[in-house]
Amino acid sequence: MTLTLFIYLLSMVCWLGGMVFFSLFTAPVIFRVLARADAGKVVGGIFPHYYLLGYIAGAIALVLAIYFSLMRIGRLWWMLTALALAIALGLTIYAGAVVRPRIEAMRLVAEEQNPDAARKAEFDRLHRLSVSLNGGVMVLNLLALLCSAAALSQH
Repeated sequence: MTLTLFIYLLSMVCWLGGMVFFSLFTAPVIFRVLARADAGKVVGGIFPHYYLLGYIAGAIALVLAIYFSLMRIGRLWWMLTALALAIALGLTIYAGAVVRPRIEAMRLVAEEQNPDAARKAEFDRLHRLSVSLNGGVMVLNLLALLCSAAALSQH
């Protein structure tokens, strides 16, 4: 149980910590230091790895939360944890596999001097959607951690 709990907590730390560090520190600094077009290329290059971390850490956390929910102690809390993680992983997969490629395909419109208004509006909409999805995943991860703490406090 100790090793599986350690792996679960490590996956949550990696997933949520990576999201917080990238969203609150890395991306803002990149956009402050580099020209917008260059910053977009750098962030675009980071995103495949960012989402891969979410897929792997999220899958590990979800599988282990389901495993813990099969035990007697804290079952309801672990089931709620698994539900939050399943939704978070689904949102991560959608953001990374569906939204991100569409944004990447339209990224050049953000760099144009006089972009087509409709294409710029679509890019902006997709970007807002991506930010919202990532924010939702962070909130769901925090909820999962809260539920995990409640489950662990019943031991």
